[in-house]
Amino acid sequence: MTTVFTDETRARAREIIARYPADRSRSALLPLLHLVQSEEGYVSPAGVAFCAEVLGLNKAQVGAVASFYTMYKRRPTGDYLVSVCTNTMCNVLGGQEVYDTLTEHLGVGHDETTEDGKITLEHAECLAACDYGPVMTVNYDFFDGVDPQTAVGLVDELRAGGRPTPSRGARLCTLKEMSVQLAGFADEREGAVADGVPGEPSLRGLLLAQQHGVSAPGFDPNTPIRSGKAEEKPAPAKAAPTGSTAPDVAAPDRKSPQVRTAETRQPDAKTAVPDAPGTKVPTDGAAPTSPDAQAAQAAGVAANKPAADAKPAGDDAEAQERNLSEAESATGDAANDKGAQK
Repeated sequence: MTTVFTDETRARAREIIARYPADRSRSALLPLLHLVQSEEGYVSPAGVAFCAEVLGLNKAQVGAVASFYTMYKRRPTGDYLVSVCTNTMCNVLGGQEVYDTLTEHLGVGHDETTEDGKITLEHAECLAACDYGPVMTVNYDFFDGVDPQTAVGLVDELRAGGRPTPSRGARLCTLKEMSVQLAGFADEREGAVADGVPGEPSLRGLLLAQQHGVSAPGFDPNTPIRSGKAEEKPAPAKAAPTGSTAPDVAAPDRKSPQVRTAETRQPDAKTAVPDAPGTKVPTDGAAPTSPDAQAAQAAGVAANKPAADAKPAGDDAEAQERNLSEAESATGDAANDKGAQK
């Protein structure tokens, strides 16, 4: 069934597009995908077509972007997306056990939604909160230090209509409400915006440094930032004399590709060594090859003589023409048979 997007959604789409220069309207695609997700709960084929229509793109271009980012859901998703981190740190601390318990309790697996449409469960590779592990998020709001029992209590409260308070940040919102914010529109609900504060695990390193008087050596926060002008740049330091009588040679990054290739393929006594006294390194011409390699190349050329059209012998032009003639003959015979039947 085709979704007809509301006038409000179309007006918001025009507002999003107007944020970008006229010749850069394609940049509005990401917030537009969040916008259609805020209306349907996922990016449907109708949502892809809508974005393509308002931006003048084709549906393949829009679909390629929508399928690349995991925040765009491609099938109906619950009101609350519950993500459990099962990556290394959280897993060691019990993240996999939390996920397995929720799977059994909700009766759904990864990227599946409960029958009441409330919860979509997924395991996440990393939620970027290792110091609070094991962690889970609900519509990307964090719940820190969870265990199987607290995780079950959270999802039960969500299914009962409650909105538990996240460990950090603003109050919970549904997936559709969150998508409106990600599209760039303010959430007017009371408590929808809040400043997250760093918790004790994140501040532990700083507190230990303060207790033991540890600081970065020579750091002065009032140090002026140089403008970067050439005349203000310090002169490069000169290398200390080594006492070697060998002549100066170019740095390795200034060698020609041919020389680097030769040194890699033939690192033996016959290979020119750039830092040997009196050695002249060739900078032009093909890289030298060993006699064995030259013989093998000659044998390969002899065994694969070019055809008359200068193509490798495997592309047999005569055989291709014969096959084409046979195909045309078979087509003509079939046409004659149909005429005789009529």
